[in-house]
Amino acid sequence: MRFKTKLLSAAAFSMLLVACSQPEPSATQGTAPAPEVEVVTLSHSAMPLISELPGRTTDYRQAEIRPQVNGILKQRLFTEGQLVTAGQVLYKIDAAPYQAALAHAKANLSSSKAMQHNAQLKADRLKGLIGKKAISQQDYDDAQAALMQANAAVASSEAALQTAQINLDYTEITAPIAGQIGRSNVTEGALLTANQAQVMATVRQLNPIYVDLTQSSSELMQLKRQHQQMGSAEVTVELLLDDGSTYPQQGSLQFSEVNVDPSTGMVTLRAVFANDQGDLLPGMFVRARLQHGIDQNALMVPQKAVIRTPKGQASVMLVTQDNIVEARVIETGRAVGQDWQVLSGLNAGDSVIVAGLQKIRPGATVRTVTATQTSPNSAAVQ
Repeated sequence: MRFKTKLLSAAAFSMLLVACSQPEPSATQGTAPAPEVEVVTLSHSAMPLISELPGRTTDYRQAEIRPQVNGILKQRLFTEGQLVTAGQVLYKIDAAPYQAALAHAKANLSSSKAMQHNAQLKADRLKGLIGKKAISQQDYDDAQAALMQANAAVASSEAALQTAQINLDYTEITAPIAGQIGRSNVTEGALLTANQAQVMATVRQLNPIYVDLTQSSSELMQLKRQHQQMGSAEVTVELLLDDGSTYPQQGSLQFSEVNVDPSTGMVTLRAVFANDQGDLLPGMFVRARLQHGIDQNALMVPQKAVIRTPKGQASVMLVTQDNIVEARVIETGRAVGQDWQVLSGLNAGDSVIVAGLQKIRPGATVRTVTATQTSPNSAAVQ
């Protein structure tokens, strides 16, 4: 009996210790703390307006070399790939037939002039006799007609002589422009035909050089409006080469096509670049950045803050002054580094959530911390 009493006393004491060790319920127990999110406060800033377009380099000028007279090619006077000057002799055709034709034309001219001289003397003699009625009017008219024929013969001979001289000059084929000449498609001994289809060689002027860019017609209209609004005197162009490097010299935009390609809806723009070192060759694929003004009141939002609605609209999560989450549909413009240009839907001073989006929903209360800016906005790319 005494043992049972001690056992019950020990059990009661243990229960008392357990009850005393349990903490008292807290007034806030069961209420989760507000989630923490990172926000950026939007503000206006200056943003260069830059469009990035694909393009290819093309010759500033190009001349295809073809013969203008028939003959056998005697000499090639250039090294393939070298720079040539305008008027430099590139090829020589066998000139012997044309020298003979020139000599024949000179002889014909001398004969025509002799006949002209004789006709002139006869006409002068008959002119004095017609006044004295010593000859008939018909004889005088025949002498004048003969003189006119002799004059015409001289003019024809002079034209033939000029033609023979031109043909002889054409036996030396010269460069019509200065530039770099490519490979020769003919060799010595080849039979050449005047105005033949085959090109003998091609001379390309590569300094300066053109870059032809393609842009949609709608983007071109937007570019023109922004250029007019900003009042820029010239659209500067920066060139990105195929290997990712930047071409050291800037170019300028020259013109655009006056029509839109109906199959693609694209318009061709042409920029011109200096090419002193010959680094740019025709046919290279490049990308060009066109700076056509600066927007002094641009509003930018980080790209990681922008999400898409089921309808495809861009939207962001804001934090109000009461720390309440609000969803907002916005309209975005250009990509600017890691940001989007905001066209509508946001204002300067709005706090946009950039981190912690997976923990919140519209209407929730949150705690905010300022996000760390990773990189400044330096360029806008369309």
